[in-house]
Amino acid sequence: MLASLHRIAALTRKEMAQLWRDTRLLLLILFLPIMLLFLFAYAVTLTVDHLPTAVADQSHDERSRDFIQTLVNSGYFDQTLVLQNEQELVQALDSGQVKAGILIPPNFSEQVSRRNGRALILLDGSDSFTVQSGFNAASALSQKYSYDLQARSVQAGRQTELPIITSSRVLYNPDMNDMVFILPGLVGMLVQNIIVAYASMAIVRERELGIMEQILVTPARPAEMVISKLIPGTIIAMIDMAIVLTLGIFWFGIPMHGSIGLFSILALIFIMAYMGLGLIISTVAKTQRQAQQISVLLLLVGLLLTGFIFPRTSMPVWTQAIGDLIPLTYFVRISRDIISKGLSFEYMWKDALILAVYALVSVTLASLFFKKRLD
Repeated sequence: MLASLHRIAALTRKEMAQLWRDTRLLLLILFLPIMLLFLFAYAVTLTVDHLPTAVADQSHDERSRDFIQTLVNSGYFDQTLVLQNEQELVQALDSGQVKAGILIPPNFSEQVSRRNGRALILLDGSDSFTVQSGFNAASALSQKYSYDLQARSVQAGRQTELPIITSSRVLYNPDMNDMVFILPGLVGMLVQNIIVAYASMAIVRERELGIMEQILVTPARPAEMVISKLIPGTIIAMIDMAIVLTLGIFWFGIPMHGSIGLFSILALIFIMAYMGLGLIISTVAKTQRQAQQISVLLLLVGLLLTGFIFPRTSMPVWTQAIGDLIPLTYFVRISRDIISKGLSFEYMWKDALILAVYALVSVTLASLFFKKRLD
């Protein structure tokens, strides 16, 4: 055991020295995330429809059902849950089950008749798509519905004032700041780019440069060699993540509602999962060009299918299944839960468990595949 630790330490020192001598690669790893952070921060703005919606209808009358159906028929809100009160709506938003909640108070029909009908629409402000599209759609649809009721009343010779007043409350992001939505996912996306680019080249580059033959004559085992490459990459990735998160908090003014400690632990698991995946690519690829092509494909899939920019709820089932195979999908949810919502571990333990299993399996497979290349 002690000899194994000595071998890992020696190989890790070799990896760190090699990385330190490659000044251009080191600068790229450290400054590329900063450049991409500013590009995303000042260039990205988005919108969406078909928001998963929970409904708490406390009135249960014809008027309330008609109002809810109007919202659903618009295509902006998809009713996925039926709950009882506002507290349950907030819990559904906290857990990520829905992106919007509609609360209809008791005696809604009577309130409408007295021209003071009110409905509350809760929106997940940690998601820029949800808050912008949902807020605008809810306001426009409620106003249209009120005008329709008003027109019927005028024709019947009754009231002329708007019968329904809808109030909306944006949770987690009341100022509707795009960066509150972008930054948590961007932290994972930027680190993913750096990790995959670094790890996928780690082994295949040494093989092409002839360094691998020198390493093979040492008593180091495949698992020890993989671990020695895992450590420097993990350190660099944690530094990158700390830089991006610090800039987001102090430069862009994004509030950190959750625990820094919890975020750091889960970020470490996420980084190890991607380091293992990158090392698998490096052991499978025969040339650096192949490793680069596989990495680019993985990065594109991560950009499109993980929920970082485009909401997964509006995607076909088969694309969601592909996204489920990518670690970033789970870390995007974790990051938003901690940074934007300030939630505790009980709301994200499933995603954390999947990342931990992913890290263990990917590092193990990288060791096994590397062993096969030594035969």
